[in-house]
Amino acid sequence: MADRTPDGDVLGQDIPRAESSDTEHGPDREPADKADGPPSPRRVTKAERSEESGDINAPEQRDEIDVPTRVLTGLKNAAADPATHEGEAADADGGTGKAARPDDGRPRTSWGKTLTLRTQPPAAAPPEAEADATTADQDENDANSEPPAEARDTASAKAAAAVPTAVTSPESTRAEASGTRETRERREDAAAAPAEATQVLRVAVFPGAEPPAAPAAAARVDDVQPAAVPLDMLAQHTDTPPPPPAPGRTPLRGVKIWAPLVALLVLALVVVQLVRPLPAPTIVADSSSFTVGEGTFSMPWPAEGQAAAMVVGSGTIGTFGEQKPVPTASVAKIMTAYVVLRDHPIKRNEPGPRITIDARTVEEGKAKDESRIEGLRAGQTFGLQDMLRMLMIPSGNNVARMLARWNTGTEDTSAFVRKMNEAARSLGMKNTTYTDPSGLDKGTVSTAVDQLKLAEAVMKYESFRAVVALPSADIPGVGRIYNNNQLLTGGLSVRGIKTGSNTPAGGTLSWAAYKTVDGEDRLILGTMMDQHAPGPDLNGGDSLVLVQDNTKKVIKAVRDALTSATAVRAGGVVGYVDDGLGGRAPVVATRDLKVAGVPGQKLKLTLRGTGGDLGARTKAGAVVGELVVGSGTQARSVPVALRSDRPQPSFWTKLTRLG
Repeated sequence: MADRTPDGDVLGQDIPRAESSDTEHGPDREPADKADGPPSPRRVTKAERSEESGDINAPEQRDEIDVPTRVLTGLKNAAADPATHEGEAADADGGTGKAARPDDGRPRTSWGKTLTLRTQPPAAAPPEAEADATTADQDENDANSEPPAEARDTASAKAAAAVPTAVTSPESTRAEASGTRETRERREDAAAAPAEATQVLRVAVFPGAEPPAAPAAAARVDDVQPAAVPLDMLAQHTDTPPPPPAPGRTPLRGVKIWAPLVALLVLALVVVQLVRPLPAPTIVADSSSFTVGEGTFSMPWPAEGQAAAMVVGSGTIGTFGEQKPVPTASVAKIMTAYVVLRDHPIKRNEPGPRITIDARTVEEGKAKDESRIEGLRAGQTFGLQDMLRMLMIPSGNNVARMLARWNTGTEDTSAFVRKMNEAARSLGMKNTTYTDPSGLDKGTVSTAVDQLKLAEAVMKYESFRAVVALPSADIPGVGRIYNNNQLLTGGLSVRGIKTGSNTPAGGTLSWAAYKTVDGEDRLILGTMMDQHAPGPDLNGGDSLVLVQDNTKKVIKAVRDALTSATAVRAGGVVGYVDDGLGGRAPVVATRDLKVAGVPGQKLKLTLRGTGGDLGARTKAGAVVGELVVGSGTQARSVPVALRSDRPQPSFWTKLTRLG
């Protein structure tokens, strides 16, 4: 390959190409001014090369050497400023000390050899160059026979095409064209040597200048491992290390990468916050109770046992004694009537389904130690209304067992007893257990509070209220029957419910009384249990009288104290609607609400929605719920509405909400 001077971009600056010198650079060349055209390269013999370079195998005289980058820099500076090397130019121009000038007066520069400086493995020779090298080797074996001029020109042209044009000396041109053994040896060494991190740089040196010495093996650039980053490779060839990364470059790069992602995430969160459904508004009461009147009410409770009383719709007036399960006696028949009417409801004075008396009922009617209906005959039929009268008024135990078997269609009462206990659990009677439908068995136990729950439930049946209010009744085929509850005729408006007595239970009584308040009859319910008269009391006869006397005192006191009170007036604020985001809108009662109770009695207040979409009702006057005063199904209530337009949550509230 023809040697070339390094390009300007390799050496770091533009190097002017020298004009052809008038001085001859070889003994066999004609002067340039005498030639009609460019001289044809002549093949240089081995002897001539030896004469020019001394020892052809000497490494310091080879055209291709390894130099460090700082040497290249010096050579580059010398090439850029030929004036500093007038001595070398003078030697090239015959020792005149000045550069030869052509006839036109332009300065001429004489260039010496072009040296190839290896800093990177040379690229593989093109196929044409390989072919020329082979031809040159064959010519060398021919005793210095010179090929025709056409062959020399062809070889030179191919070499010039394989290598970029460079400023070369005639000696280098002849050496490249000849394809000497030295060139072939270098090519073979380069092919056999492992790939090195070097690069071929070619520089022009002035004649007479000493070529740079090859660096030591330990300091060769070839020994440097290839670097993946070009900046690091450049640093290996120079004394200047790569510049350190800018202090803010890494954070700035992170900001550029993550800022769009964070912005997108924030935008998504904003959209989600704005479009997701708002919390369901709730309605909340300002207070949970209301106290009737002023002062307190003192109830005349008995000295022993347990009791409880209430005003239906208003709530409990008070309780007395330890609420522990005790025998109920015939008060258990209230549950029997409740289960039968629940399964077979009838209207007031309606006869109801016919029931046929069986032989067991007739036989049980002959028992001497229990209350019963005598004179029944097997095969007789009675309507349910008459059967309920015989059950509740004279308290027939045999009729209770007959109704139990009829209700379940079985030969015994066990299935019906299970129904009784299931009904008790459904009513919240946690301390009640039934073992028989009549209450004769002492295993049937309950409390006054539990029996108050049952009394409120069963008094909803109109047919039941009509039966228990009767002091007596005429039953076809049986005759007149009488009620054991003497309070029915005591002038206290007592309308039931059931008495009970036996030795284990003593005297028990569940009662119902009325009082008209504000033109409306108010139902008062109560139960008294575990009342035992002193001394021997066979079957609890005396205890039955005792419980009625104690109950009478309670009923009278409650009726006398029962009064009306206004729990809330129209327009009064009773609560607010909470939108779940901190916003509240007051609600007011739409009318006055009066309740009945005794002085000092606390009534429960409950503010509840009326259903539907509460959030859609935002205008003033919109009904949003009702205020309930008291407890139970007969509690009093009044509608409530928004006092003003309900404010809507702001943009910021929607954006920052957590719920």
